[in-house]
Amino acid sequence: MPWAGLGLLFLVAAWLAFVFLSTRQRQRAVPAASFGPTSDPSILKRDYLRRIDAVAGEAAAGRLSARASHQELSLLIRSFVRDIAGIDAPRMTLAELHRQGIPAAALAVSSLYPAEFSPEPRDTEPRDSVAAAAETARELVRTWN
Repeated sequence: MPWAGLGLLFLVAAWLAFVFLSTRQRQRAVPAASFGPTSDPSILKRDYLRRIDAVAGEAAAGRLSARASHQELSLLIRSFVRDIAGIDAPRMTLAELHRQGIPAAALAVSSLYPAEFSPEPRDTEPRDSVAAAAETARELVRTWN
């Protein structure tokens, strides 16, 4: 008799699982993100110039270290290239950026490398380096064709 009760309990649990799983809505496949040039580059440029200014302001106020500022500026440059040209630059190495035929972006990113990846922290270096890096990023954004 206990085996019959356990069997009946198992059948009820299996039936409930079947009903629950069969009535759930299926998740739709999300299409992969496609990177393509934006339709209005002036709006995009204005947005990125504002974001670069914000990073420079945070660094000038001492709320963001020099290293973190350079890393943030590098990410902004790479994201700008992705958004304006459709090239997935945030995932590329410097050599891949050079091979993509975007020398201005590769040059801008390479100018940030010493402060980003040096062995010792660069938080003690003058804030002028962040201002210069921000100006390099601004120049790239302003002159992008």
